[in-house]
Amino acid sequence: MRIAAFALITAVALPMAAQAQWLNAFDQLSFDAGLGASYGPGYLGADESDAEPWFILRNVTLGEGGEEKQGFSIIPSLNYLGKRDAADYDDLNGMDDISRAYELGFKLSYVSGPFTSYTHIRKGFGGHHGVVGQIGTRYRHDFGDRLTFWAGAELQAGDDKFTDTYFGVSADEAVTSGYDEYSPGGGFYEANLNLEARYMLNDDWAVLGRAKYGRLLEDAADSPLVKDKNQPEISIGIVRHLNFSF
Repeated sequence: MRIAAFALITAVALPMAAQAQWLNAFDQLSFDAGLGASYGPGYLGADESDAEPWFILRNVTLGEGGEEKQGFSIIPSLNYLGKRDAADYDDLNGMDDISRAYELGFKLSYVSGPFTSYTHIRKGFGGHHGVVGQIGTRYRHDFGDRLTFWAGAELQAGDDKFTDTYFGVSADEAVTSGYDEYSPGGGFYEANLNLEARYMLNDDWAVLGRAKYGRLLEDAADSPLVKDKNQPEISIGIVRHLNFSF
């Protein structure tokens, strides 16, 4: 299965990265935390857009000697997926609701100059109990002291527990919804391109904006629940830029 190979590659790289982290320790940590709003598909595969809260915990940066640390690093990885209420969408009539999901895992990164390549592996709790992953790369450019710009590309993956939760149709749901029964396999389910910008209002507070274009792939894209394979999203929020030194 593709997601198993994805996890295996990460597992092999993990001991190497841990050794590199020990040899090249960091003495600074910074990140953005705050709240905003997102406008995008109401659920994965929807052709209707909704606004919802954007809980922001992004742009974790490790530093060494006043500069961003180069090479490998390993940090925790967290994510949150909102609930899916079938009653909110005509296309989900007869489908089961999905509660909020929380994901916990790790992020393995490699920084080389303005480029960062990364892999996330997380386990889901609550709304889904699958294993998810991301691989991607980002480019960063600072325009002076206040404006920072990022551009990136990413592939998102999930095992069959994840894809079955969000893209599958069970036998019981097939009866109540009128959709054919569908059991998607695990693998890469979305590719996306994203742009992000942060403008510092002062030393501590900033406005953060993000635009993302996603495209559903493979078994996920073939789900009868998917009404639009294109998944654009825009987000804006206020963040506190936090810095810690050790």
